[in-house]
Amino acid sequence: MFKRLIVLFAVLLFAQEPITPIPQKIEYNKNKALLGKILFFDPILSLDDKISCASCHSPLYGGADYKQFSIGVYGQIDTPMNSPTVFNAVFNCWQFWNGRAKNLKQQAMMANMNKKEMAMTPEILERKINRNKKYKKMFYQVYKKKYITYDMVMDAIAEFEKALITPNSKFDKYLRGDKNALNTLEKRGYFLFKAYGCITCHNGVNLGGNTFQKLGVIQIDTTIPRGNDRFYVTKRQDDIYVYKVPGLRNVAITAPYFHNGSVSTLKEAIRKMAIFNLGVDLTPSEIKAIEAFLRTLTGEMPSILKSTK
Repeated sequence: MFKRLIVLFAVLLFAQEPITPIPQKIEYNKNKALLGKILFFDPILSLDDKISCASCHSPLYGGADYKQFSIGVYGQIDTPMNSPTVFNAVFNCWQFWNGRAKNLKQQAMMANMNKKEMAMTPEILERKINRNKKYKKMFYQVYKKKYITYDMVMDAIAEFEKALITPNSKFDKYLRGDKNALNTLEKRGYFLFKAYGCITCHNGVNLGGNTFQKLGVIQIDTTIPRGNDRFYVTKRQDDIYVYKVPGLRNVAITAPYFHNGSVSTLKEAIRKMAIFNLGVDLTPSEIKAIEAFLRTLTGEMPSILKSTK
């Protein structure tokens, strides 16, 4: 009876689609973004010349890190947080799990200066990059400045990340009117996703990234380390175990899951979130259907990754 009431409520509440397709194109400065692309993959941005932005945000893994915890300069492990994807991060309202960065540029700066990640300072980076004749030429072409500033480096990286959108997933095609884009199991999964209330937090273009939520509205698993939750930004007790709701775009290829990467499979992530935040013990067939739906969120690789001009 309880499940039937949930389904009825969801049907009435979400009569219109609460998810927006990823735009097929986004406006950005292409020359600046292509410069940012080179910087994104260059370990010169780290203190030991071994770690690049792509070390923790690999296109091979949906813009995320396949490891539970990323490895920074001098082999340091940045625990206990798992690196989220940079794909479609432009649609997030905040960056990082606790939302301490307001935009892509600020996120790039914070990661670059984190002592366990890239451990740089603006002074060291400017000194290193201004000795590079290749970069001197490229930055002059884009910024018309002879001296490369730290701000310019981060600005270019942010412009590249802005272009990392993954349009035209099966689900986007479905939202645009192709009702045959999803099969019966996938459609059932989307219905259950809405019916049980997953959509309450996972909505909008990115199916997340636009609100903060407690991990464990119904039940908190205290064996999961809090890490850098929202409390460290706001200092409010209510924000303990609160994190930015992760976007679900490309979720099938961005394992492991949760803020600390403690869940290795999509099935297990679905099962646990239903218990923690919805108070629902999903059946195996329901988990299978929801997983099938989530797999339809894998979009095309960002076109800028293939572009050289």
